[in-house]
Amino acid sequence: MAQNSELETQNFVCETPQDTFDLGEKIGESLAGGEMILLAGGLGAGKTLLTKGILYALDFDVDEVTSPSFTLVNLYRTEKFDVYHIDLWRIDESADAAGAVGLSEILEDARAVTIIEWSERLKNFSFPEKTFRITIEGDGDDARRISIDAKE
Repeated sequence: MAQNSELETQNFVCETPQDTFDLGEKIGESLAGGEMILLAGGLGAGKTLLTKGILYALDFDVDEVTSPSFTLVNLYRTEKFDVYHIDLWRIDESADAAGAVGLSEILEDARAVTIIEWSERLKNFSFPEKTFRITIEGDGDDARRISIDAKE
């Protein structure tokens, strides 16, 4: 996505759920390993749908991709690299969200891709160099507005 160390913002309008999935697929095709994808948006915004598109691009069975709301962390092993799908929704806002899901240990795998739903609950965390901040506005009943801030 971004080609330099500058912060680059891209904006998209996804008219349908399929558009959101397809955008996720485009993101997935651009991954080389080691990226962190921070997802923010309300309930039903399409965070998991976007994640399914990302994993589809990595030849992973999207029927196996579910929101890790109760497990907190799902690990998907793809041919290219491991993908950690984390959901911080159930973590108390005053808690150490990164510690609760073992984020520092997950990031020890420099080739893994980490996707975090409700990423705004991470406070005082030092993010890796290759980080995408994706904000989704809307809930799929109307068009979703998606902005991607990428820093590589």
